[in-house]
Amino acid sequence: MSLYDDAVLVLKGYEDQPELRDAYLEHLAAHPDGVYKPCRAGHVTASALVIDPAAGRVLLTLHKKLGLWLQMGGHCEPGDDTLVAAALREAREESGIASGLSVLPGGPVRLDRHPIPAPCHWHLDVQYAALAPAGAVAEISEESLDLRWFPYEEVAAVADTSVVRLMEATLARLGG
Repeated sequence: MSLYDDAVLVLKGYEDQPELRDAYLEHLAAHPDGVYKPCRAGHVTASALVIDPAAGRVLLTLHKKLGLWLQMGGHCEPGDDTLVAAALREAREESGIASGLSVLPGGPVRLDRHPIPAPCHWHLDVQYAALAPAGAVAEISEESLDLRWFPYEEVAAVADTSVVRLMEATLARLGG
């Protein structure tokens, strides 16, 4: 199965945000290359909010280009077989947590479509949550200006609405 096929299956199985989900599916139907960065009409990205439920904290990266505190994530690459694999790869690369991350069961937590500068127009982000092992230690990557664990209650003060919604949806799925 190709990454494109996986993306279509994942999105068809995603039951929340039906209008946005349908827009993603329409985009992919019109753009068979829509899972990769060269698709200038927009492309699917995969991200993961790294969360440590035992300590009540989330790991955010201060994005080098955007200057915003965000979850880990980015472009799908030809070696990615699935969206969840892409999200985990990005989480490991950007967090420095080389082992022990596991995806929160249940598929994507949220979708977030946001504009980006030309030549492309849109990121169609499929957002997962990655559970960090208790006491995980993060290491900053070249893609970040900073990397920091934030208690749940501090996220709204530092991150944008999309990150706050992703955290809230993750906590709801965790049952807390």
